[in-house]
Amino acid sequence: MPLSQPSSSHSLINDLARIVSEGRNPDTLDIDTLSTVDVLSKINAEDAKVAASVATQIKAIAQTVDAATQSIKAGGRLIYIGAGTSGRLGILDAVECRPTFSVPDSLVVGVIAGGDDAIVHAVEGAEDNRAAGKGDLVALSLTKNDTVVGISASGRTPYVSGALTYASELGCTTAAIACSPEAAIFEPAAITICPVVGPEALTGSTRMKSGTAQKMILNMISTTTMVKLGKTYENLMVDVNATNEKLKARACRIVMQATECDEATAIEALDACENKAKVAILMVLTNTNAEQAAKSLSHHNGYLRKAVKTDTADKPTPKADN
Repeated sequence: MPLSQPSSSHSLINDLARIVSEGRNPDTLDIDTLSTVDVLSKINAEDAKVAASVATQIKAIAQTVDAATQSIKAGGRLIYIGAGTSGRLGILDAVECRPTFSVPDSLVVGVIAGGDDAIVHAVEGAEDNRAAGKGDLVALSLTKNDTVVGISASGRTPYVSGALTYASELGCTTAAIACSPEAAIFEPAAITICPVVGPEALTGSTRMKSGTAQKMILNMISTTTMVKLGKTYENLMVDVNATNEKLKARACRIVMQATECDEATAIEALDACENKAKVAILMVLTNTNAEQAAKSLSHHNGYLRKAVKTDTADKPTPKADN
């Protein structure tokens, strides 16, 4: 006589049956019979659906960006929290902010269920620990000035729900990213982001389309937040942290692109301001020295476009010869 199914397992099976990302994709039922090229074509066709699904969530993503921008201006942080692939994607996005925008690692933070070990190894049961979600935010000394973004492809991860519930109770702005409507993590979140990408090419493998959608959204949140904080000029990464030879060369190119100066002029300006591209650009555009440019940027809270506009307007227009 077969053993009866535990009630908790039965409940979970029913939950998964209702989750869009856990459904079977009718377009890939024959994937195990196809040639390599055809398998790849099937996966690519599914991936092509992701951007359109993300586009439907622009307004909610914008709300998250505005909240994160206000948090950082108020001395708070942007915090991503998730389990498994979702947690790793949050960490990946967070750690790229320092070299790209010269912000401290503490400004955009990624948290994963199971701690650092879970970045490279699966930690069994970590995603089911609701209390740990709260505990990991307590360990970060969460304050109401922080914005917390919970990430879960299925939307049912108890760890994420626990984190978002605690953050909401503390007064933080909270957002939840999931790829299935009526996700459990939406309940404690003020902002819900739900790109419905449909069933995966491989049933339940949410590292695929769901993961791609999450990666796109996290890129959008962090990048746009940094744009709103003045970390760019036009579409240039003017706050790039030039810590190696490649990035020093990139900083030089950025100065040249922003000012249309030659390489020698860009290098001279960068040498004078310790390779700070933003300062070098202002020096070249307004014909000022490093100290003056740095002071002007500080006065404009780091917004280069405002500094350029003001400093250029302040300069007298040369009188024409009679």
